[in-house]
Amino acid sequence: MHEASIAMNVLDTVLAECRQRGFQRIEAVRLRIGRASGILPDALRFAFDIAKADTAADQAELHIELVPLGGHCRDCGHDFETPERVVFECPHCHGNDFSVARGYEMDIVDMEVN
Repeated sequence: MHEASIAMNVLDTVLAECRQRGFQRIEAVRLRIGRASGILPDALRFAFDIAKADTAADQAELHIELVPLGGHCRDCGHDFETPERVVFECPHCHGNDFSVARGYEMDIVDMEVN
């Protein structure tokens, strides 16, 4: 379960930022995760809840925004977005000359502190 190592890295990052800026508690952490990233949101939430125990983030809520897979088809010129985790052809023209522009990200957007 690679979500456990991701949760630990996210937690380490936000705790370091919290300390560096002089805050005491983390109330919430917001992530943006691409649908094609291979990260399972429920598993990540579970791992984060375990990892945050006895830290300044022990009461923090983890908010996850899922980013759909999207790109541009060079065959028909359309930009596309799909809820799928993989794309094999353009959803508009079924062509296979396309580029994927989003859907693989894993970003820490922000955190609420006090």
